[in-house]
Amino acid sequence: MKSIVIGISGGIACYKTAEIVNALVKKGHHVDVIMTANAQKFVTPLTFQTLSQNKVIADMFAPVDTWDVQHISIAKKADVFVVVPATANVIGKIAGGIADDMLTTTIMAATCRKIIAPAMNTAMWENPIVQDNLRKLRNYGYEVLDTDSGRLACGDIGAGKLLQWEKIVEIILKEKEN
Repeated sequence: MKSIVIGISGGIACYKTAEIVNALVKKGHHVDVIMTANAQKFVTPLTFQTLSQNKVIADMFAPVDTWDVQHISIAKKADVFVVVPATANVIGKIAGGIADDMLTTTIMAATCRKIIAPAMNTAMWENPIVQDNLRKLRNYGYEVLDTDSGRLACGDIGAGKLLQWEKIVEIILKEKEN
């Protein structure tokens, strides 16, 4: 059984993350979910709390039931940390070392395997700044997944579409090759 942290940032593709969480829990893995404020505008924490059977972490400054430094304790127990979907915003924050919410703070404290599953509009995906940030993350040891091509939520057709959730689950569960 793996301890998996799923960080959800605020893109329309975040609803697909529910399938990932559900599949991982059904396979017997422990899943902690961290949601950004923007992700909560697309899907409520209750969805992920129900599927993960764990409290969703959404607020860095929420009162705690037990004494621990939550972003550190979650980071320490994680075998894998996945950001899905990873928006251009959260990719830029992580690449720039900005830790200003629970997701970015926790991933900065994590020493486990880290996976970035991008999803965004084609023009954003192809933006040289985003591509530079992804190269930077790869150089830091993050696994950056490819995107699919197809019809995007905005109606455009092109790259930037979130990889199929089944493929993401497969990648999460695959042992990292050295």
